[in-house]
Amino acid sequence: MRLIFMGTPDFSVPALNALHAAGHDICAVYTRPPTKKGRGMTEQISPVHECADALGVQVLTPENFKSPETVEAFTAHQADLAVVVAYGLILPKTVLSAPEKGCWNIHASLLPRWRGAAPIQRAIMAGDTQTGICIMQMEAGLDTGPVLLRRETDIENTDTATDLHNRLMMLGAEAITEAVAQHDALEPTPQNAAGVTYAHKIDKQESRIAWSGDARQLDCFIRGLSPFPGAWFDADGDRIKILAARPIEVASDLKTRAGEVLDAGNGAPVIACDAGALELLRLQRAGKSAMSGEEFQRGKGLKPGTLLL
Repeated sequence: MRLIFMGTPDFSVPALNALHAAGHDICAVYTRPPTKKGRGMTEQISPVHECADALGVQVLTPENFKSPETVEAFTAHQADLAVVVAYGLILPKTVLSAPEKGCWNIHASLLPRWRGAAPIQRAIMAGDTQTGICIMQMEAGLDTGPVLLRRETDIENTDTATDLHNRLMMLGAEAITEAVAQHDALEPTPQNAAGVTYAHKIDKQESRIAWSGDARQLDCFIRGLSPFPGAWFDADGDRIKILAARPIEVASDLKTRAGEVLDAGNGAPVIACDAGALELLRLQRAGKSAMSGEEFQRGKGLKPGTLLL
């Protein structure tokens, strides 16, 4: 097929490589414009841009699709299909309908659960045990289009956002390659309105941990935000990220308050929750390198009896 590919971050790269390797004619790659980063404000192109350059495919980086000229240039490719993966720009109806078969999106959840910007993080934070990839026919609404193909994967009780991101990234590449190969046989399935949830963008203030609640649910919260932006708490004026933790049981006769630092039996800090406790396995102070819980305690650690708010 003659394809347009639209994506920006590293999550999109395996899909671009897979479609190219399958022999499709990728007539253009659209990605976000270069950004300036670092002290020298060096211009940096996106991971998809780098991949397309390596494949020898034409790259286009419009700021948006508001001008008639940009839409006309898109339409002029005369593509059979556009594949969209974490592109980062809103596509107007004129773009969505320009290719013969429209635009297909690789979405990292089992729609209609977790429509929106942060489906990977939200699935872990909510304690979901399963997620997956949906190949969706795009329409004007936010992730509202019919699903053409879905593939499922379990969420393990040790998965971080990075672990699940990497697994879904590869599953998405497999799923879109399969979907494009079977394009004439796929039946669009409307989403069930009863199961809609939204994966709103993660706010840094939201990522502050509240020690009240069940330790196992707080572990999901931590893993869903690891490594970025990272669940965090304040201790003596320092902001400390928790990158990994482990829920543990505490003696039933031990009188504790949620947020109280308990004696660290194996060297890592242990924090009481309303139910159970969390052993903090990996932490990071602002501006410092990540370290194990034992290393943290050997330095400026957390004193037993301290109440974290």
